[in-house]
Amino acid sequence: MTTVIAAPSVRALAQRKGIDIEALARDLGRTTIAREDLDSAASPTAASAPDGDRSYWDVDHAAYGPVTEEPMSRFAQLASANLTAANALIPQVTHHDRADVSEIEALRKDLKPEAQARAIKLTALAFHAKALARTLREFPRFNASLSADGKTLIFKEYVHIGIAVDTAHGLMVPVIRDVDKKGLWQIAAEITDLASRAQARKIGPDEMGGASMSISNLGGIGGIGFTPIVNPPEVAILGLTRTEIVTVWENDVPRPVPMVPLDLSYDHRVINGADAARFTSYLASLISDPRRIMV
Repeated sequence: MTTVIAAPSVRALAQRKGIDIEALARDLGRTTIAREDLDSAASPTAASAPDGDRSYWDVDHAAYGPVTEEPMSRFAQLASANLTAANALIPQVTHHDRADVSEIEALRKDLKPEAQARAIKLTALAFHAKALARTLREFPRFNASLSADGKTLIFKEYVHIGIAVDTAHGLMVPVIRDVDKKGLWQIAAEITDLASRAQARKIGPDEMGGASMSISNLGGIGGIGFTPIVNPPEVAILGLTRTEIVTVWENDVPRPVPMVPLDLSYDHRVINGADAARFTSYLASLISDPRRIMV
């Protein structure tokens, strides 16, 4: 049996909260448990229904026809509790825009031989992460967190980007550190590495927290837009969906342009609509001219 590593203070806190550290470690696929893991392990039943009213869900579905059952994993229950709390407690708004990715796609094509030589998959997501990091430096209010009492805004001097990964055992959001200081090759390599290890449940607790902002990328699946839920204590999240060809008119001449939809959800307690529009517009300008993000 694998021994779970946890500080004595963490074990004491887990005991007070009634959390089984060994079971939590198994559910998260880890051998080390930190204090922040306990914070996210609050009982999901408290947030499973409004005001504790379970009557909406307490239905005998079998009375209407055949059914089958599948138990929710502990990991899925924790994610459900966190998402429910985030959606209930944060006044969220989503701003929609799109960005021209012609230059990014042309650059990726030019760099394909070098990418193969480096054995690195240079995805568009690496460019988006780098552009987002640059935008966060330009708009520091988005690179902040609100204190628990809602009275203090904490500005971060670092830029860490969370990358949401869809895995067989649930959504995981490993974090790339200091994205603003790294080049595209390193960012691309880290995205591939984190995604691979997330699928294998080999992400450590020190790789999961502390993001400035997260990206939820559905581009490989499809869709024209969605409303991602802000991942507290972050104050915003960027959603990406599949690139589409949009007709752009220039002097009465139509031109097909590949555009990526941008969906920015934000905490309205911290960010107003005008700020969100300016943020997304600046981000789109960087995406349309990737040379600016590599300076």
